[in-house]
Amino acid sequence: MRKYRIGAALVAGFVTMVASPLSAQQRQQAPDSNLNAEDQLSPSQMQQTMPGAVAAPGGAPGHAPAKHTATAGSPAAATVRSNAAIAASRIVACSGPFAKDSSNLKLAMVFDSRNVTFEDVDVGGTKVGASVLFPKDAKHRLEIWWANPASRSGTYLILINKQSTWSAPDGLKLGLTLAELEKLNHKPFKLKGFDKDNTATVSDWDGGTLSKIPGDCKSGVSLQPDPKASPDAVKELTADKEYSSSDPALREVKPKVTEILIGY
Repeated sequence: MRKYRIGAALVAGFVTMVASPLSAQQRQQAPDSNLNAEDQLSPSQMQQTMPGAVAAPGGAPGHAPAKHTATAGSPAAATVRSNAAIAASRIVACSGPFAKDSSNLKLAMVFDSRNVTFEDVDVGGTKVGASVLFPKDAKHRLEIWWANPASRSGTYLILINKQSTWSAPDGLKLGLTLAELEKLNHKPFKLKGFDKDNTATVSDWDGGTLSKIPGDCKSGVSLQPDPKASPDAVKELTADKEYSSSDPALREVKPKVTEILIGY
């Protein structure tokens, strides 16, 4: 299986923000690692085979199977239009295929099974099984972790990173500056400083708009400084301290959003 690495600090920060540690059963399933128990989000290398497609029932002898067509005003037609809109807009809404009760099967139904794989993701040395949308398309790639990894169901985290053009609710997307995040949040927020990988993480939206997204999910964000920023200025903003997004020293290194977590 292919491997991908994401920021363990972002995962830890997100778990702290949502204050929802995993169940004892999930922690017991996770392999030993250097991560804290609450950071071991799911067991590794889940290899469960997805069930095959269910054949359409046959009709009476000598007759072709009945065809069921969704009428324009039917709930089924509305669902099709809604799913198509999600696929076209590339917006992670906390509903539909990204709702809390979603599953790998639902993703395959909306986005086509050919565009959904199940892979190992490396999180701080721990391998986590995750569903991946459009794994061969960097701009459309999206990663989904499950609360019930054995059945690949119950959305836990949705990860947007690298070159992905997906956006989260309320306009949250990769590449945003601190000022742009404040505008979306309608107020300043708090961040932990830069770690050894030069990654800072949002620690508290401070009651702003981004503290609770429609659909009862929450967001976690990591940022990295401008490549041209002074290394000494970045080192001064240490990960063991918390800063306001309006802090002049933080603004000076011009950090931008590099990873987004949406979770329940």
